Amino acid sequence: MTTDLSQDRSRRETLKEAILNRRMLICVFTGFTSGLPLYLLIQLVPAWLRAEGVGLAEIGFFALIGFPYTWKFLWSPVMDRFTLPFLGHRRGWMFVTQVALLVSISVMGFIKPDLSIWTVAYLAAAVAFFSASQDVVLDAYRRELLPDVELGLGNAVHVQTYRLAGLVPGSLALILSDHLPWHMVFIVVALFMFVGIILTLVIDEAISEPTPPKTMAEAIVEPFREFIGRKGVQSAALILLFLFLYKLGDSMATALQTPFFIDMGFSRTEIGSVAKFAALIASIFGGLFGGIVMIKLGINRALWIFGVVQVVSILGFALLSVVGTNLWMLGVANAFEYLGVGLGTAAFVAFIARTTNPAFAATQFALFTALTAVPRTLANAVTGVIVEQVGWTSFFLLCTVLAIPGMLLLFKVAPWNEDGV
Repeated sequence: MTTDLSQDRSRRETLKEAILNRRMLICVFTGFTSGLPLYLLIQLVPAWLRAEGVGLAEIGFFALIGFPYTWKFLWSPVMDRFTLPFLGHRRGWMFVTQVALLVSISVMGFIKPDLSIWTVAYLAAAVAFFSASQDVVLDAYRRELLPDVELGLGNAVHVQTYRLAGLVPGSLALILSDHLPWHMVFIVVALFMFVGIILTLVIDEAISEPTPPKTMAEAIVEPFREFIGRKGVQSAALILLFLFLYKLGDSMATALQTPFFIDMGFSRTEIGSVAKFAALIASIFGGLFGGIVMIKLGINRALWIFGVVQVVSILGFALLSVVGTNLWMLGVANAFEYLGVGLGTAAFVAFIARTTNPAFAATQFALFTALTAVPRTLANAVTGVIVEQVGWTSFFLLCTVLAIPGMLLLFKVAPWNEDGV
């Protein structure tokens, strides 16, 4: 009995240490500063363009500006190989990308979409490039920072504050746009990048004496050679396919959510106050609950359970498209969707982190997360065309169907009874 009590106390202390430590606090801030520019591109910019009279098809094709998120592994070896002459191996790159985001986001609102749509596209692509580059170094820093036992919760915290950042361009900015000119709205959003800049200045390097690759050839080749050698060619290929498919339906369903709400007849203030807050609460609860549960449940089983919720939750949007302008249904559908998003993403990002080798964190993490961005970039680019052809209800049913193949791959890449950390 004494031994059992001692073991229970030890487990409680281990859980407490995994939840309440400085590393988790750092993950809060890395998530926020990483999510802000992405949500500006996928929530605020589409709403801005729609409000300025740009068509759904054009807004859908704007997803192509997200290509830097897909191709960031091409320049991630540079960030692994070279150390800037200030702040350290990771923090120097963090600071440069965050300042670049502060400036480029501030400038965007001064452009008139109806007069200079290509200028908007070029500037949005620049924001996407700086954002993707920031993600490379933040992901590498977090992988170096977290011990294996904290990967699930640490990445869940990161993901949920990543979602929390969406409240700024997706809610606050939409409400402000009813009262302020657009250029002021974009400046307000840009100022939130100081959260990341201050973080960069006050933290230390995760590894005090890093050993970056000695040559660019080593920085490019070794991460891929190590991954294939560790997993084998067939297993590595299945993992890469899984990374592409697991959130395909989910990504497509949320790609045009703000234009969808507008088309349903909701005002921008209603969208900002009801839909976004419901999504925020649900995604934070789902992600943090999922992160804590993963400590006991394991990453593989979490991918199964949370993935089912993620698939089913898409049907809430299909129901809303039938019901129409109903504030209660708006809140419930968006909350259910983002509960699934929060749970699924928490397990998914933890799986990605577990799959990387800390010695090659930047390039491997960039490759894996780039694959997850392909559906958001390519598939989302045609979502506007699909909606205009089949309507919102059929579109969301299609998204549900497209979410199933990723679940089926779990039999191979994350079997229920086989788990890592």
